[in-house]
Amino acid sequence: MQMNVIGKNIEVTSSIRDHIEAKFKKLEKWQIELLSCHATISTEPANQTKIEAKITVPKGQLVASASDEDLYKAINEVEQKLGRQLNKLSHKPEAKRNQVLRGEEELEQEEAEA
Repeated sequence: MQMNVIGKNIEVTSSIRDHIEAKFKKLEKWQIELLSCHATISTEPANQTKIEAKITVPKGQLVASASDEDLYKAINEVEQKLGRQLNKLSHKPEAKRNQVLRGEEELEQEEAEA
């Protein structure tokens, strides 16, 4: 998995980078191939820190963002949002038309055996 962390108006220290990488590693438990991860950290007025994360998966791209006074809370919130999206993606049911075809194939096999 390719990982990019960019800071706008903020220096990305090794501890911030390590924390983000650790959180994104947790997302691999959903057993969906993560092709690349891109995180952008920026500062906003009123001491707010914003993080935007984009993860590329084979079926598309997942995007989440969060802002908080504490950068680490924002990182945790983004990780939770991406986790929910990956959970939804991994448990998405197959199309009903495919299930019907599989049922017909089983009937044809039973008829052929009889």
